[in-house]
Amino acid sequence: MSKTRILDGGMSRELIRLGAELRQPEWSALALMETPHIVRQVHADFIDAGADVITTNSYALVPFHIGEERFRSEGPALIALAGKLAREAADAQAGRQVLVAGSLPPIFGSYEPERFDPARAGEYLNVLVEGLAPHVDVWLGETLSLIAEGDAVRAAVAALGKPFWISFTLEDGDEAFSLDEPRLRSGETVAAAAAWVAGSGAQALLFNCSRPEVMRRAVETASAVFQRKGVTIDIGVYANAFEAEESDGGANETLHGTRDDLTDDRYSLFACEWVEAGATIVGGCCGIGAKHIHKLAHSLNG
Repeated sequence: MSKTRILDGGMSRELIRLGAELRQPEWSALALMETPHIVRQVHADFIDAGADVITTNSYALVPFHIGEERFRSEGPALIALAGKLAREAADAQAGRQVLVAGSLPPIFGSYEPERFDPARAGEYLNVLVEGLAPHVDVWLGETLSLIAEGDAVRAAVAALGKPFWISFTLEDGDEAFSLDEPRLRSGETVAAAAAWVAGSGAQALLFNCSRPEVMRRAVETASAVFQRKGVTIDIGVYANAFEAEESDGGANETLHGTRDDLTDDRYSLFACEWVEAGATIVGGCCGIGAKHIHKLAHSLNG
């Protein structure tokens, strides 16, 4: 088996573990404002755990979290700081290349496809892209609930010449297991999303911030689409650890509970299943910490 590229895990709970204060609505953006040294330490911990790619802590740097006025006045500096901290942590690794992925989140809220406004998305994404561009190796549009969000990311980074990855979040309520095929939270099919990615110029299609149990089917579906179209595009997974009954609500509404059963050993078993199904990029999202990343990195590449 060729080497699997290892992503980092979820930022927020690692920030809390190391002593940063997080509260709504700012959430992980608050750490950039008050304790940036802890943000850098989280990046370093994930690298030490085996991550080949770390993601900038820019997910909450949108008006949805920090407000429109503060986004305009403080956003550019905070976005640049998020990029700088990740770049410093990556460059501190002697003799080992660690890539920095620039997080481009859903502008109008996670799990909220109905709020997406294509007329306004580009304006906000351009601020994120401008601040992160000097520091990142690859763009990562993540936790996207509908294909149009992915296309907005594609358009925002098109002129910059750096590779971009698109990551969709999946329907993962109990009803997801009875659907005829896996779907995004918008209701669009994974097959349709994969077909769009195949013609978008993206280097990777990922699935994130959904329960581990729904991921394998999405990987298999995307792999089949890419094979039919004759394209070579990486497939990745980074699941969350949210409790099942809390997965249907807005991801940013409150601090969700995390599963006691999703140990590092069990998550690593899921990761092996995803790779078996065709994934070449694996990491973790909300609630998946450095301990989980260390275990799956050892299991997949040790």
